Amino acid sequence: MMQNTNATSSTVKKKAAITDQQVLIAGGGHVGLSFALLLAHHGIKSTLLEKNSYPTISPQDDRTRSHYLDSRNTALSRRTVQIYQEIGLWDELQSHACRIDAVQISEQGSFGRAQLNKADEQVESFGQVMENAWLGRKLLLAAQQESLISIIDNANVIAVEQQPDGVTLSFSYYGEEEHEQQLQASLLVACDGRDSTVRQLLDIGTTTYDYQQTAIVGVVETDKPHDHVAIERFSPAGPLAVLPLTDPEGDGNEEYQQGYRRSVVWVCPKGEETRYLEDDAHFLATLQGAFGDRAGTFVNAGRRGGYPLTRVLADKQVAGRCVIMGNAAHTLHPVAGQGFNLCMRDAQVLAKMLSAQVLRGEDIGSPALLTRYEKFRQTDQKRVIRFCDAVVHGFTHPNPAIKLARNMALVAFDKLPNIKPLVANYAMGLKS
Repeated sequence: MMQNTNATSSTVKKKAAITDQQVLIAGGGHVGLSFALLLAHHGIKSTLLEKNSYPTISPQDDRTRSHYLDSRNTALSRRTVQIYQEIGLWDELQSHACRIDAVQISEQGSFGRAQLNKADEQVESFGQVMENAWLGRKLLLAAQQESLISIIDNANVIAVEQQPDGVTLSFSYYGEEEHEQQLQASLLVACDGRDSTVRQLLDIGTTTYDYQQTAIVGVVETDKPHDHVAIERFSPAGPLAVLPLTDPEGDGNEEYQQGYRRSVVWVCPKGEETRYLEDDAHFLATLQGAFGDRAGTFVNAGRRGGYPLTRVLADKQVAGRCVIMGNAAHTLHPVAGQGFNLCMRDAQVLAKMLSAQVLRGEDIGSPALLTRYEKFRQTDQKRVIRFCDAVVHGFTHPNPAIKLARNMALVAFDKLPNIKPLVANYAMGLKS
């Protein structure tokens, strides 16, 4: 079903459409929707195909949460916030985002600890935290109101065929009855997740690494207000985090009080996740043992899910007129919340390159242009991948000498001048 209206959000500043060239986007999660909105900001039309059925929402339905995504929460870096500001969407997102004013870092059972404060680094915040249910809903609503974006949900991609001057996407559509359709465009961008169908149809392989871990992700309540502090804690099982969240407007759970809700990421060895998911008391007691009194007392556990942790990297991100983006290109460990923010930087760079190509009157699907994009993004991507793996392996290695070294490094990080600004800018996505 094609959803395409002439209404536009009053907060989004648009540039006039300056090209008849179009982009097909396979995958309508956070990255796919954000990329479509970035293209629209530059006057480029797109058609977005999503295999799932989108919920019915309206601007007046602001108190209703949409749980069509999952129980996870997203940490938005300062750079990601800036990207949403640039396309005029941040005003819509901000009401459900909770800023991070400070970050505390420590290791369970060790002396090393460090803290970042926004005042010391002279920033408004280190980033924002939003529940996926809200972020996905706001992005979908903005896309549905954008005249340059057409949306087809319940669409299952079945074939990709490239021509010298375009690409054809075949998909089966589940409306009143199943039938097959085709769409043509200058460029196809695949944002269809870790197990990307488009990536497989293009015969692009992957390099994978199983961390043998499961992330337990959801929302908890503590008896101590979060004061906009994020706590990163390293345990023998893996990296853990509690992040500040906003009030639960429309959630129907009045037990959650203002400033007491937190997003939690708990990593456990694969095979041990069932009890953490099903036994609230055990989950809360385990969190208490790992975090001590840093967050106060964990008093309530909300909806949560378990996600196997595997690094999946596409062997290449460009094939002819097709680009692999988002988790289809690089699925990373959630430590430090870098994955989505890296995807947003990819999306912004490609959108700007396509806009410049249009202004030159040239083909936005040019394989040479897309190859330049892929090469340009390699430095940032490789750096983030190395950083995530170094943190995961470095803080879980049981060797006493390595443990001593990493705790001394934390102390040095906290005390030595000029180190914090570098790390803070990196974490905020301002150094790419």
